[in-house]
Amino acid sequence: MSKKLQSYKHGHMAEQLAALFLMLKGYRILKRRYKTPVGEIDLVAQKRNTLVLVEVKMRREQSAALESITHKNQGRVTQAAQYFLSANPGYAALDVRFDAIVMGWPFYWRHLDNAWQGRT
Repeated sequence: MSKKLQSYKHGHMAEQLAALFLMLKGYRILKRRYKTPVGEIDLVAQKRNTLVLVEVKMRREQSAALESITHKNQGRVTQAAQYFLSANPGYAALDVRFDAIVMGWPFYWRHLDNAWQGRT
């Protein structure tokens, strides 16, 4: 299996685990891998009156996962969030939050609420 395909499969598995984790915490998953012309959002979720846009990263070390969420990456997710809100005006009245979930092996898990501030 190529390294690119292996990375894709690990990323997809990480997003599935993150979605399950969020559902167990009471979130409703609205979209997975929401693609727009300006970027992608790994998970779009809702909990009460908050729309939560989640970036999921899996790396061997937690520090590497956290470092991989760059300002450029945050900007793409923020732009994709604006696109989502314009395409789905029913969610415009909700509070918007950008979270990150990082995970890796041996098993570690971290959910960062409000990981960065985006302009929506």
